[in-house]
Amino acid sequence: MLEIGVVTSESYDEEAEKFIRESYKVKLEHSLVSASKWESIWKEAFLSKKEKTSEQTMSYIQCMILNDELPPEVFQKLVNSHLDEIQAYILHEATATTLRNDPNAPPSREIITTELIYYWMISLNVPVEFQHWHLNRLITLIRVINLKNSPAKKQNMAERRAENRRRLQQFNTTG
Repeated sequence: MLEIGVVTSESYDEEAEKFIRESYKVKLEHSLVSASKWESIWKEAFLSKKEKTSEQTMSYIQCMILNDELPPEVFQKLVNSHLDEIQAYILHEATATTLRNDPNAPPSREIITTELIYYWMISLNVPVEFQHWHLNRLITLIRVINLKNSPAKKQNMAERRAENRRRLQQFNTTG
C-alpha cells in the first residue's frame, strides 16, 4: 500500500501567526481489485501494452484509493511529484523473486484481463485474499507456481528422487 499526503488548501492565520493546511492522507493499492475496477469502467485490459490516456490514468488512481470518502479537490491537487510516486509504486516489483524470461519462447498473444488472473488464482488454489497484494507480486507468485508445477520440473524432481534412492540403496549395501 502507498500513502501520499495531499494538501488541499493552505492559508495564513495572522492572529496565531502560523500557516494552516488542510490535507488528506490518501491510501492507494495497486492490486488485482483495483485493476478489476478499472477494467469494468474502461472495458479494456489493464495490463495491455497500449498506453493509457491521462483520463484513464487518473481513473486508475481513483480505483486504487482505499479511503472511503475523499473530497473531489483531492484529485485536483495531485501534483507531478504525487503522480511520479504513484507511477514508481505501480512499477515496483514488490518481491525479491526474479524470474528469467525464456528468450526462445514466442511472445504470448493472450490478452491478460483481471478475469484471467482470477482464473489462474482459482485453478492454482491461490487464496482470494491475495487479490489485494501488489499486482506485480501476485503475478510473480502465479508464475512461480506455474514453473514449480511444470511437467519438466516435476520430471526433474522425480529423476532426482530416483537417483537419491539408488544412491541410498547402494550405500546401504556397501556400507
